[in-house]
Amino acid sequence: MTPSSALDEALLSKAGETLGSGAGLETVKRIPVLLQVVLGSASMPVSSLLKLNRGTVVPLDHRVGEPVDVVVNGRVIARGEVMVVEDDNSRFGVSLTEIVGPNDADAG
Repeated sequence: MTPSSALDEALLSKAGETLGSGAGLETVKRIPVLLQVVLGSASMPVSSLLKLNRGTVVPLDHRVGEPVDVVVNGRVIARGEVMVVEDDNSRFGVSLTEIVGPNDADAG
């Protein structure tokens, strides 16, 4: 069992013990998580990495128009499209197009 899955098991077990009271669920809801949107990745040898300069374009494995991965604590939970936030044109957001189940996280 990986450390992450052990933590998941412990949290679910603890939450299950006290969910009837409602206090356990509220406790779980307050746990902070890290949400990241992954535009893509690249693999390169160290020699190429050392040559990177300001203005260098690093090609990623995702193409324009392909969905981006929405990752929470290292696990893909959804996919979506990058968009400009309606109320603030200086910010990006993600419009979710697919919710990923536990068995679907590696597909895509």
